[in-house]
Amino acid sequence: MPAPKNTIVRIKDIAAKAKVSTGTVDRVIHNRGRVAEDVKERVLKILKELNYEPNIMARMLGSKKQYVFAALLPDHSYDAFWMAPKLGIEKAEHNLKQYGVSVEQFMFNPHDPQDYVKMATKLTKRQPDGILLSPIYYNETLPFFEKWNQENIPFVLFNTQIAEYDPLSYIGQDSYQSGLLAAKLVHYGQPNPCSILIAHIDEEIHNAQHLVKKEQGFRNYFIQQGLEHHYNIISVELNRSSQSGFIKKLDDILESTLDLKQIFVTTSQAYDVAKYLNQKHVKNIKLIGYDLITPNLYYLETGEISFLINQNPKGQGYWGIQQLAEHLVFKKEVPILKYLPLDVVTKENLNYFRDEKDDNFVEI
Repeated sequence: MPAPKNTIVRIKDIAAKAKVSTGTVDRVIHNRGRVAEDVKERVLKILKELNYEPNIMARMLGSKKQYVFAALLPDHSYDAFWMAPKLGIEKAEHNLKQYGVSVEQFMFNPHDPQDYVKMATKLTKRQPDGILLSPIYYNETLPFFEKWNQENIPFVLFNTQIAEYDPLSYIGQDSYQSGLLAAKLVHYGQPNPCSILIAHIDEEIHNAQHLVKKEQGFRNYFIQQGLEHHYNIISVELNRSSQSGFIKKLDDILESTLDLKQIFVTTSQAYDVAKYLNQKHVKNIKLIGYDLITPNLYYLETGEISFLINQNPKGQGYWGIQQLAEHLVFKKEVPILKYLPLDVVTKENLNYFRDEKDDNFVEI
């Protein structure tokens, strides 16, 4: 009869039951060496009866094969958000080092698509066993998807989902549902008709699929509620490369939209809008943004930001590398989608999300 669930079946248990040596059982399991046919059949029958599963971890520890993964991600010196996935990647690499896994990081300027292409090209020439990337530039990414598929290099996406080219897996939030959630928070905070601003900061909306989906989800919430004619939803792209231009654009919006009551920032830069509102002494506009980076947390605690939606960027980096290892090292099936929770963070519950170990405010 089968062994009870969760019972560890050892080779010596099988050998005792089959009345053979452990070496004979090992040869049958790995199909090597000479074993009499009747003995082989007896051992195989007992393996099946006991639901024996080989210790994959031990096998990997004994293997000398090395796996080189490549991670293509934005340089955190341009945007603090990207430090967390970098830490997640490094944590996964540390955990998997004993199985022969190493990760080479390729950092690019998130405001320069040509630098993105340059680093993706460099990564491809390295011919890694697997790739983890955040494809923030949609058009520039597609040719690389084609090339990696041709070369049978599995790739995992995080933060930005592009499904057309069948990645091994996507790790992150459902951007559309994230937009729906933000809209619901806005609606609950402002049940009366007003104007709402969707602010995309430092990204070109036509080339950023995750922002497109966030805006679609946000707008569709009001359509689903039959409120599309009650709320005036404005969308704007803001660029911080020119601080004066950034301020002027916000000045123009405030002057021309007197009933503006809510701003939804689709990126991690809500703090710059909070700073602007604070300096202008604007107190009647509520702000929702993303990510638990230090400047956002400051304005969350002072009240200039009402809600932050936590995208768990550290978890995205960690699980991205882990999915590659599950597929390539441990030969397991991995889910095509691994959506991480949509956490709504306020100053009242912020302490539950703080990670005291590395001070990046994200728990895996």
